[in-house]
Amino acid sequence: MDNINLDNTELEQQVLQENIVSAVSLGSTHLQIGLRGDPSLRETALDRCRYESELDRLFNDIEPLFEDLLINRGIFRLFIGFNNSEVRTCSIFDPLREEIHDGRQLVAPGYIERHFPAIPYSEKTAIMRKLYKALFKSEIYRYMPEHLRNIAKKRHKVWQPMSQDDVHMILHYLKRLRSLPEYYLRNFTISTVQNVVRLQFNCDGTQIVHARDFDTFIQENLP
Repeated sequence: MDNINLDNTELEQQVLQENIVSAVSLGSTHLQIGLRGDPSLRETALDRCRYESELDRLFNDIEPLFEDLLINRGIFRLFIGFNNSEVRTCSIFDPLREEIHDGRQLVAPGYIERHFPAIPYSEKTAIMRKLYKALFKSEIYRYMPEHLRNIAKKRHKVWQPMSQDDVHMILHYLKRLRSLPEYYLRNFTISTVQNVVRLQFNCDGTQIVHARDFDTFIQENLP
């Protein structure tokens, strides 16, 4: 249907139905979506030997550091590439830029302190709210159509960050997901702003799970 024939309410609903992640706050109460990848990778997944990376060998030491980054420091989005030890971070101190780190370096003396300033979780949440309020009052919103402004305002009104308990619970399961004998975790993204976890497996399949549904997802998929 041509957008010109839709009113703002209808446009809002269409946008929310079409997007996967941005509709979390306003869409269905459960988010667990599977995306299939390259079928050739899926069909040959069991024939490819599992590679144990340096990040796997260090993971018992690194897992608490990931939790520290998300709860006690400025990081609000974290990507972990298990096969190549790539760690990407987004910080509240510089929210428009993504940093890339070698995950093996996180355990080096002083590395966390040098790169990731500490901030209480409650204050990080308060700053996120202030950033969105500033955006709503800025001139940039004159470029945004009314139906998208409405979605943003409604989302902001009900927004809550991922709970610290959920952060702890989700990270706790990473090693088990990585150690699965067949379709194991290849990379992982967690966003405390959007309450979303993205998991990509060696079969090239991707699961997008809402934080509050993650425990159910684990119970249904872990042996």
